[in-house]
Amino acid sequence: MPAIHALANPARFLKIARPLTPLLFWLGIALAAFGCWAGLTQTPPDYLQGDAVRIIYIHVPTAWLGMAGWSGIAISSIAYLVWRHPLARVAAQAIAMPGALFAGLCLVTGSIWGRPTWGTWWQWDGRLTSMLLLFFVYLAYMALVRADDDRGGDGRIPAIFGIAGSVLLPIIRYSVVWWNTLHQGQSIGLTSSTIAMSIMWPLFFTLAGFTLFFAAIVLIRMRALIAGAKAEARLRRKATV
Repeated sequence: MPAIHALANPARFLKIARPLTPLLFWLGIALAAFGCWAGLTQTPPDYLQGDAVRIIYIHVPTAWLGMAGWSGIAISSIAYLVWRHPLARVAAQAIAMPGALFAGLCLVTGSIWGRPTWGTWWQWDGRLTSMLLLFFVYLAYMALVRADDDRGGDGRIPAIFGIAGSVLLPIIRYSVVWWNTLHQGQSIGLTSSTIAMSIMWPLFFTLAGFTLFFAAIVLIRMRALIAGAKAEARLRRKATV
């Protein structure tokens, strides 16, 4: 906990974030690019889905980050409500946009994958519908943050919404278990996988790469929000002189 409180200081955070941002960004780009290249050229087609399976190298990381992004918002919201960390509110706001982007990409790539495998672009299936709801919840959160800022709110309402929205995460995760859905069951677990390693190995690179890229975007947005807050504070001080 002392380390978390130390990072809550904007000056200390910026001292770490400045050199870390380009490192995460370019390492993420490199890993994702290598994983995509390997997935397109170095793996065999699936015995059932053929070459359509190759979209897994984009679809799985976007699904993971769409859900992980909201987990980050929920954790940051709890930290803001409980400990009033100065950067917790900033972190939640910074995560929202890339989280929504990756949730949207998950839906798009899932539809592209579904067309040749299911014969349809969209199905009101438990997994797809709950992921679509998460995307809309992201948009609602960003709109709520903007409205709260415009009225001079203290951030508590968006934080409560950020925690409440996390109820969708277990629904998305277990939808293929709870309901008889068109979406395939869980293919990758912590200890086993139903995907052959000859197909799956590039996925480790794209998962790591997109995750690092996501983290870099969050740091960029946090730095921008902090800079914007500092500039606004200076303008207010000048206005009162």
